[in-house]
Amino acid sequence: MALSMTSRQRVKAALEHKPVDRVPLDFGGTVLTGAHVSIVAKLRQALGLPNKPPVKVCEPAQMLGEVAEDLQKLLQVDVVMLPSTHNVYGFPNADWKPWRTFDGTDVLVPGLFNTTPAPDGSILMYPQGDTSVPPSAKMPNGGFYFDAIIRQEPIDEARLNPADNLEEFQLLDEAALRAMEKNAAALYAATDCAISSGLPGTAFGDIFLVPGPALKHPKGIRDLEEWYISTISRRDYILEVFDRQAEIALKNLEMMYQAVGDKIQAVFVCGTDLAAQETLFCNLDAYRQLYKPFHKRINDWIHAHTGWKTMKHCCGACRPLIEGFIEAGFDALNPVQCSAKGMEPEGLVEDFGDRIVFWGGGVDTQKTLPFGTPDEVYRQVQERVEVFSRKKGFVFAAIHNIQCNTPVDNVIAMFRALGRSF
Repeated sequence: MALSMTSRQRVKAALEHKPVDRVPLDFGGTVLTGAHVSIVAKLRQALGLPNKPPVKVCEPAQMLGEVAEDLQKLLQVDVVMLPSTHNVYGFPNADWKPWRTFDGTDVLVPGLFNTTPAPDGSILMYPQGDTSVPPSAKMPNGGFYFDAIIRQEPIDEARLNPADNLEEFQLLDEAALRAMEKNAAALYAATDCAISSGLPGTAFGDIFLVPGPALKHPKGIRDLEEWYISTISRRDYILEVFDRQAEIALKNLEMMYQAVGDKIQAVFVCGTDLAAQETLFCNLDAYRQLYKPFHKRINDWIHAHTGWKTMKHCCGACRPLIEGFIEAGFDALNPVQCSAKGMEPEGLVEDFGDRIVFWGGGVDTQKTLPFGTPDEVYRQVQERVEVFSRKKGFVFAAIHNIQCNTPVDNVIAMFRALGRSF
């Protein structure tokens, strides 16, 4: 057993497959390890923390709730997220104002979180908060999240230009760099937690971003089906997009590292999903030809120039790809969807546990957490911790974000299984 550690030391040790004094906990440290804003509000209420002012929506597409400092401390969270200056819809996370979700939760949203009602009762969201242009997302009537609206212009093969699919990938400006520098320094000084961060422009083909939700008039290939077809029928086009995107990303990484240095411990490189519940939808050859070269370029630069550890997100039955993720240089895999085919924890740990960190997999958010009993949640968390800790490289997080309508007693049982007492 390791001596008592700070959160930062604990996460760093886990990322290096070294002994830890307890399993490090991530809750809200990335945009894929948090919870719906209503869950955060209910959790705060159940634990006796104030909900005034209301919880902030820190990521509007998934309607994620901010895990504020008082909740972090109570839960003994080990990872905090470097805040982004802008969100997926292209407007600043600033100038907070009140808003109410369909389920009646009072929240705070950014000032340019401008929505309008549609005739069917759904809510429309606008790129950069500009209601004079077509909406880029919609929350269905009674829903919990925003879905992308496809705004594909007619495709003229003779005029297809890879630059059109690069409009959202720009060099960081001075204001963004200074904000990163300031926020990283503040978090590093105010907390002993590990700091994680997203990276600008390193998500190659992330379908969450392909429709261009922040762009007022997206050009290029923006329809999801058309994009997937293009990875086969227009592979040269996609490869050119990725190549130019990587060049921009590497320049941004250099500037970002100059701004924040090694105050950051873990970086979220890529959220491109390549698997479904039962199988891959990107075969091994396609991964090696289309994605792996760019993943390796990014990871190689990071490992050569920084102390950061890198994370790959891939939902579903991605077991056949894990060897490729390791070869591409990823240090950690998230969300470790154990309910998918071939993703049983014991096998993953046995085959890969000494070569990649499992960041997630702590509890099933499809069945056990939302539909099980607190006792079932408690047992599953303890079982997962025991298995994933066998080769020391484990950071506890639920499998993806905790969904709306999950019983708060089950969420509390998850934390209690990790040794938290309330």
